Amino acid sequence: MADRVTVIGWDGSPLTEAARSALGAATLVAGAAHHLALPEVPPLAERIRLGSVALAARRIAGHRGTAVVLADGDPGFFGVVRTLRAPEFGLEVEVVPGVSSVAAAFARAGMPWDDAQVVVAHPRTLRRAVNVCRAHAKVAVLTSPGAGPAELGLLLADVHRTFVICEELGTEREQVSVVTSDNAPDHTWRDPNVVIVIGGPASAAEDGGWIAGRDPGTGPRGWVQPDEAYGEGAALGEGETELLRAAQLARLGPRVGDLVWDIGCGSGAFAVEAARAGAAVIAVDRDPAACARTDAAARRYGVQLQVVHGSAPHVLEDLPEPDVVRVGGGGAAVVSAVADRRPQRIVAHAATRDAAELVGRDLTEHGYRVECALLQSVELDTRAWRETERNVAFLLSGVLSDRPVIR
Repeated sequence: MADRVTVIGWDGSPLTEAARSALGAATLVAGAAHHLALPEVPPLAERIRLGSVALAARRIAGHRGTAVVLADGDPGFFGVVRTLRAPEFGLEVEVVPGVSSVAAAFARAGMPWDDAQVVVAHPRTLRRAVNVCRAHAKVAVLTSPGAGPAELGLLLADVHRTFVICEELGTEREQVSVVTSDNAPDHTWRDPNVVIVIGGPASAAEDGGWIAGRDPGTGPRGWVQPDEAYGEGAALGEGETELLRAAQLARLGPRVGDLVWDIGCGSGAFAVEAARAGAAVIAVDRDPAACARTDAAARRYGVQLQVVHGSAPHVLEDLPEPDVVRVGGGGAAVVSAVADRRPQRIVAHAATRDAAELVGRDLTEHGYRVECALLQSVELDTRAWRETERNVAFLLSGVLSDRPVIR
């Protein structure tokens, strides 16, 4: 077994004394082609071209001597350190970090990044990375072949974003370009690259925040807000009451990386609260006034969401694939159209048992496991403890058990 494995992060700058010392003693060096060409690599050392990190780790585990792994940037930040430390390899790892490619990209852009989301995009996770870009004002995307700036731009075609694309950071071929998301698919971009995606209002205070990424304490406490917090004076619809919204959020569980459809968004109460959970949200309504109220609510609470004016189910045809869906209007016909798109979870409500049975039967026929509950809320005036308002609704939820959860 290798006596020691030192992982050196290289950001294009001259190697540190610690890195040169580790390289000088190495009997095996693993890295990409440009790493293995560094003059500090001992000429007699065994060299491994780094493709699969797991395969390289097995080679290193069987090597008698001292091994060095070279990697770009900070190898402990979405890098090779995680794989090398896996228990099955039994390797003792020391790390000499470099400047991460994300830090370097924001430095080139002259921007702070403590308020940024950082995601990795490869073909399997591209859609979820795009959903984070929809939901947040500042995102750094570590791309891969087949999931680069062009693919990001194509999937963000219906929303406007600014891309800062940093190609081959730390090399002589380094280039930084600023383009709009709709123009990104028109170019061929060199790997490796990092894309900073900017759109919407800044999420951190001018004097900085207290936690990296999205501040979980932004906005008022609570999953849901009182009915009077929405609507700008207009009454909320029967499917937007506080208790029903809380139950819908609990059943759907929107989270970062999800795309939520809110069909029949009304005042925007549910759409805003799903966005506050970190999910990307598309809010749909046929009423222009409802669209305007939803947009105003999003601005008021500082969340990003997309508002689409149109009638379901026809308007749904061109929307990107959802993870979870709330059907706030349209009845069984809209629920059926949504189920055809196979989201993992769907919630709907009905005013009568017959209407609930119709929706539930349709969800069952589409392969969903259906639950239905009768929700009743009674509002009391606590000064006299008298009933002031009563709301009753059937809450239906459908879970598609055969669809795997993407993490």
